Amino acid sequence: MRIPATLEHLTALTDDVGIIQHAVEDIPNRSTGYCVDDVARALLVATAASAYPELEAEALRLGRIYLAYLFDAQRPDGRMRNFMGFDRRWLDDVGSEDSFARGIWGLGYTVAHAHKATWRSLSARIITKALPHMGDFTHHRSMAYAALGLTMAFPSLVDSQPELRDVLLRIGTHLQRAFEAESSDEWVWFEARMTYDNARLPEAMMRIGAMIGRDDFIETGIEALDFYERLCIENGIFVPIGNAGWCHRDGERSRYDQQPLEAAGLIDAALFAFDITGQERYRRLAEIAYDWYFGRNSINAPLVIDGGCRDGFSENSVNRNMGAESTLAYLASAFTLGPYRQGRPVSSNFGHSSR
Repeated sequence: MRIPATLEHLTALTDDVGIIQHAVEDIPNRSTGYCVDDVARALLVATAASAYPELEAEALRLGRIYLAYLFDAQRPDGRMRNFMGFDRRWLDDVGSEDSFARGIWGLGYTVAHAHKATWRSLSARIITKALPHMGDFTHHRSMAYAALGLTMAFPSLVDSQPELRDVLLRIGTHLQRAFEAESSDEWVWFEARMTYDNARLPEAMMRIGAMIGRDDFIETGIEALDFYERLCIENGIFVPIGNAGWCHRDGERSRYDQQPLEAAGLIDAALFAFDITGQERYRRLAEIAYDWYFGRNSINAPLVIDGGCRDGFSENSVNRNMGAESTLAYLASAFTLGPYRQGRPVSSNFGHSSR
């Protein structure tokens, strides 16, 4: 297979502890330290990249670092810390819901796709230990991130962890009720406003529905994704919700500052919709989102250079820094979409392993 992206900048951001959170242009800013959020997404990218012979050695080296960080981040009670300083001292006792759930996401992907048995077994151990806390989340996106990882790990863990199905049902039911409470003919969404990483909500609903056999969850995910598409695709260009004000049900939406993780989320959601519906328009939607990185965006500004990605843009300028979140969003997008472009997706996207 043709290599979708280079790991050059990912390697630059990574030391023997983890991936540095932020950068000054393309130089790692060590003072910002590390976090589970980024390390988990880096593990996902390293796992995906290891499928390519030309990248395998470097991807395995990086992945070991990331998996070790996540193992160390887990507390004895199963929850996770998040932030670590450059001096290798943990800076918090318990991390945020989002960071914990993103950790499960990266580990779930590894259970499903890593070709090293040790990676799969250790990732499964961490998830199993964390599972009792998965029902404690209160934020929609935290639930969605956890659901992404749990649905991917599901085929490997469900026999030994039957409560996994109950957790997924609980998350799906919560999001379904939120959708029913907030939606109208004009506003087809889970909340009264759209904020960050929006496409993960419909993606989670589709994945849960496909995994546990709930067609109503799938239908909700498709409805929400279609609404998001109507709101954010303008003349064939992806215009994600900006974080300078978000998008409120009864008011105008923010167009800036646009962030790379929004493109990554839409690509994953659109490709999953393509897998379960067979509708080509969803694959084209993923392509539109991917083109956002390369200048088909609101200010015609390419963001990708040497395997790194700029940290988004405002109305008048590009943020020239290339931190971990932005770079990982781009790399995850490249490794997800690349096989579709070559006619052979890495997996069925139902969470089944491609081993």
